[in-house]
Amino acid sequence: MAAEHQQGRVDIPASGWVAAAPGWLRPYLRLARLDRSIGIWLLLWPCWWSLALAADGWPDPVLLLLFAVGALAMRGAGCCWNDIADRDLDGRVARTRTRPIPAGEISVIGAGVCMVALALAGLAVLLTLNRFAQAVGLISLAPVAIYPFMKRVTWWPQFFLGLAFNWGALLGYAAVRGELGWPALALYLGGIAWTLGYDTVYAHQDRDDDALIGVKSSALRLGRHSRPALALFYSLATAGFALAGQGLGWPFWLGLAGLALHFAWQTAVIDLDDPADCLAKFRANHGAAAILFVGIVAGRLAA
Repeated sequence: MAAEHQQGRVDIPASGWVAAAPGWLRPYLRLARLDRSIGIWLLLWPCWWSLALAADGWPDPVLLLLFAVGALAMRGAGCCWNDIADRDLDGRVARTRTRPIPAGEISVIGAGVCMVALALAGLAVLLTLNRFAQAVGLISLAPVAIYPFMKRVTWWPQFFLGLAFNWGALLGYAAVRGELGWPALALYLGGIAWTLGYDTVYAHQDRDDDALIGVKSSALRLGRHSRPALALFYSLATAGFALAGQGLGWPFWLGLAGLALHFAWQTAVIDLDDPADCLAKFRANHGAAAILFVGIVAGRLAA
């Protein structure tokens, strides 16, 4: 069975800084995925891209810090909600069966309390922004709320993750300018395509278990066509970012070229049948996003 083939490949690392925390706190830290920063970064980068894109010069360091705190809190709250919604499914997948709820370390009520506490921390950050940005931020709760259920009804839950995870591309712009413009929309659409790429890669880790338990993913839908699909998703992402960067100076285009080369490398060399390689390529998107951020900042300063 697929679970036997994936024995030992679990979602919760046994070591790391969380292992040094008090015993009662560890399950909550793991529930919020605070021991795995990649999800925080993938949520934060669209925020920082947008803050840099909307700035007149250097992005505001206070806003950069506020959005970092907000991404930390809201990614944790989202993980709590995801695990509450998926508690029955997680126990049937090799990679996720050791998560705190299916492992019996945290009750659903305890996870709900953790989610509310983290969401309130995110709300505190949101309330420091202008009124328009607050409204934009509150609307983001809709895609966050529906995302965990999409794997039950569509082959494309990765698209709905993209809607939620790239909302910062809209929110950052709104926080700086008090309005939305086409560059923010182009950045958002590019980010959705980017998420379709990296989360399809991520979903290939679970495709055997997902098929057995009857949930859907882009990895299962695309199958052997996944590599050309990745090329398409990453090309659309690059096009969206290029449209968003119109008017920026030459360093932006240099950074965008570096990003495109990274996408091409990732698509060409990934082994979609190797879960460890899929995870490594998924994590590599953190560095790819950093390239784009540097390009936007430098391009704005040059302009």
